[in-house]
Amino acid sequence: MQLCNLKRKTVLQEFINEVKIPKPYNPNRARDHLANERTYLAWIRTAVAFLGIGIVVVRLRYIFPTQMPVHNHGWKLGLVFGISGLLLVLLATAHYFHVQKAIETESYQPEKRWIIVCSMVVTLVGAGVIYYLLTS
Repeated sequence: MQLCNLKRKTVLQEFINEVKIPKPYNPNRARDHLANERTYLAWIRTAVAFLGIGIVVVRLRYIFPTQMPVHNHGWKLGLVFGISGLLLVLLATAHYFHVQKAIETESYQPEKRWIIVCSMVVTLVGAGVIYYLLTS
């Protein structure tokens, strides 16, 4: 009798182990994904602004040709803005997919390095602008 009960428990346990029990619905999941998309779009807007500023800085010599000094290094600053904008696009996209995966697996932990890297890029570009303004 006990052998029969033991056998039933084993079969029942195997059945339970094979059945995929769905995860309980997390009402915050949709909100988290939408917040992730809003953050991504904010980074993309920032990257587009950097690209636009780079174009404007490079094109200033055509708008005000008589007011620009002979040694024009504005293209370097424009290039820095352009590269920074492209880097922001790449980093924002990678970060978006990383956070999306973390939200799905419910293992999201905020990263400090993302904030530090972007702050350093903006600080360096800002220092370049100040240097350019002081030396022009």
